[in-house]
This record gives sequence, C-alpha cells and structure tokens, in this order.
Amino acid sequence: MKEIKVLGSGCAKCTKTAELIQTVATEFDASVNVVKETNPEVMMNYGVMSTPAVVVDNVVVHSGSIPGRKMVEGWVK
Repeated sequence: MKEIKVLGSGCAKCTKTAELIQTVATEFDASVNVVKETNPEVMMNYGVMSTPAVVVDNVVVHSGSIPGRKMVEGWVK
C-alpha cells in the first residue's frame, strides 16, 4: 500500500489536496493511505517551506500549491 502524506496547517488548500488525492485513488481503485499531517516538526523534517506539500512513500513530490489532477494520477497508479 502506498502512503501519501499531505503536509500543511489544515488550511483550505491542504484539505482540498487531501480530498483530491483520495478521490483520484478511489476512482483508480488504488491501494493508498492518505494521511494529513499538521505537525510543524514533521514538515521541517521533510524540509518543506510552503504548503500544501505532498509526500509519497517518504519522498516530497510537490509543495506550494494544490497539485493538478494528472500529477495526482501519476502518484496513485
């Protein structure tokens, strides 16, 4: 199972990012665990300075904006 973390303060953009990832994962019937992480210490450990940020299997793949749908599809496949 792939783990995808959405790092952020819990703002609207962070919430939308997590919802988008979950929606795409459901549509592709992908085995994905989406976790919302709001702990600033965890974000600093990943070196993330702008949110929302997305971490797939412990690798930061995106930060600073809501990712595009095509990008998310690539992560969940």
